[in-house]
Amino acid sequence: MRRVILHVDMDAFFAAVEQLRRPELRGKPVVVGGDGNPHRRGVVSTASYEARAYGIHSAMPLRTAYKRCPHAIFLPVDFTAYQEFSDRLRSILREYSPLVEPLSLDEAYVDISHRSEDPVELARTIKQRIAAELGLTASVGIGPNKLLAKIAANMHKPDGLTAIWEEEVEEKLRHLPATALWGIGPKTAARLREALNVQTVGDLRRVPLEQLQELLGPHHGEWLYHLCRGEDDSPVVTEWEPKSMSREVTFQSDVRRRETLLRVIRRLAEEVYAEVVDEGYLPRTVTLKVRYHNFRTHTRAQTLPEPTADQELLLRTAAGLLDRFTLDRPVRLVGVRFSNLVPRQRDVVPADAASGSPAASAG
Repeated sequence: MRRVILHVDMDAFFAAVEQLRRPELRGKPVVVGGDGNPHRRGVVSTASYEARAYGIHSAMPLRTAYKRCPHAIFLPVDFTAYQEFSDRLRSILREYSPLVEPLSLDEAYVDISHRSEDPVELARTIKQRIAAELGLTASVGIGPNKLLAKIAANMHKPDGLTAIWEEEVEEKLRHLPATALWGIGPKTAARLREALNVQTVGDLRRVPLEQLQELLGPHHGEWLYHLCRGEDDSPVVTEWEPKSMSREVTFQSDVRRRETLLRVIRRLAEEVYAEVVDEGYLPRTVTLKVRYHNFRTHTRAQTLPEPTADQELLLRTAAGLLDRFTLDRPVRLVGVRFSNLVPRQRDVVPADAASGSPAASAG
């Protein structure tokens, strides 16, 4: 059976949802990020294509986005609304295959290998369903694996439909930048460019395996050797275990007071604890992240003897990690992460519930 994977990627998802909810915003530059105030700290989550024409992109500071387009409409992130649209998207996709791997709220892989229809026509039908039922557009890539499907989805946005098959790999990938491949970020791209004069996928294909392994290590080198040839056997994963859960906050004004930091750390730890327990896990490792005013970022972690549902212990651990930082500079950001997660057994309950407190026993 021939393997066929779709990569469904919603176009400018957050901004498109806002333009759908507010028709007066259609055709205008819309920037979604933070609390919607471009004069406060925060980053762009999504920019409409009209805003992208001004050079605005995801992860850009809101203040920079404002400088590039002062007349843009800046809106706060509304995860509740976006989650609703995302759930409806996944419901549509699961009508065509049980093998759906969500990557984020706005994109997913779909394995349609078992379907007898022409893949391109099926993808077109899915795009039409999304447009009719959600009022949004999606770009869809089709390929024999996840790598090629994702690359294809990015080739003609917005509202694109592109297929890349095995026999077309060399032709369609040759002129793409090497960074189009997984595992090639800015640092790896710079090493490849400086050491081997690699700038495109085609350049990378001409590098012998031994040279890649010598430069990047045996595993990374071999991995890229196969990726630039369009080879990827990773499965579509419908269920996965989270490695960690975290929360962080960027202060609007840098903070020096230890008491303020402790209060925020405990609040973040409470939020992470609630999420971890709600998802059915117990954490063992607590990590605290501190970013100073000069953007230097440090982390400290502590691993407990065993996974625990004891909220107060986890909160004390997170707060105690602050003692391992030098607070001689203003702090811009703090974050708390719980990791080494294990599924919680049915007979394990959070410590406050086990204590028999009135709140726990009510009802």
